[in-house]
Amino acid sequence: MSTLTPAAPRKATSPAARATGPVRSGKSRMDPTRNNTAAGIAAWLLALLFAAPVLWMILTSFHSETDAATNPPSIAANLTLDAYREFFGEASGVSPWPALINSATASILSTVLVLVLAIPAAYALSIRPVKKWTDVMFFFLSTKMMPVVAAILPLYLFARTVGALDNIWFLILMYTSMNLPIAVWMMRSFLAEVPVEMLEAAQIDGANLLLTLRKIIAPVAMPGIAATALICFIFSWNELLLARVLTGVVAGTAPVFLTGFVSGQGLFLAKVCAAAVVISLPVLFAGFAAQDKLVQGLSLGAVK
Repeated sequence: MSTLTPAAPRKATSPAARATGPVRSGKSRMDPTRNNTAAGIAAWLLALLFAAPVLWMILTSFHSETDAATNPPSIAANLTLDAYREFFGEASGVSPWPALINSATASILSTVLVLVLAIPAAYALSIRPVKKWTDVMFFFLSTKMMPVVAAILPLYLFARTVGALDNIWFLILMYTSMNLPIAVWMMRSFLAEVPVEMLEAAQIDGANLLLTLRKIIAPVAMPGIAATALICFIFSWNELLLARVLTGVVAGTAPVFLTGFVSGQGLFLAKVCAAAVVISLPVLFAGFAAQDKLVQGLSLGAVK
């Protein structure tokens, strides 16, 4: 009489294992460290690609005009400070300081005026929204849709009529109107992140609007205010078309002074590069000084 041997029990397989099937031993998993290294190398190469023109401009500013005009340009040419001496007027006697002071005056004062007007407007559109506030926001945005070159002739005729040509205060007014729509849009998104409970507590304590803006909203939204101020300052400092048409000798700004080195005769590349480096320094210093505030401000509203 034969005996039956019991069959070996089958190993239980999970549904995930049945779905994926047997793992092939010939394929290995992707190494995350290798992927991170490749992404880092690609990021550095991309950063060097964007920084290459700036680095080349700085290097060209330390070359003589003859070496800067060679084709192809010589990297190993002798370094000199002649272009910077020419920019600061050692040979010509024309100083860049009046133009730099005009740019600083117009940029700083227009930025302050923009913040004074944009913060209450953004408060009304975010914390205490008015009726059809979206229509108001799109109206602000529509003012930036017309190119500046289309409005430059009416502005010039108006400035000539009222006697505001070559006037730094009229340029400040133009910069304020130019940056105000952008500032309202930015500040509206920043102020929308202010907790409503803080405002309700301030109202219970009897704080008025000005005290609420100064003591509660401003400290909370300071990163956003710093980011808005920096962007408005950069736009005003770099603006050329309005300053070129509406100013002259008295109220000329730094970008206008830079274009004076471009001539139809002679060599001017090294002088233009030196002027561009010097004029770019205030913007770079302002960006580095407000770097942490800028990052915090631009990240407000990104994560809900």
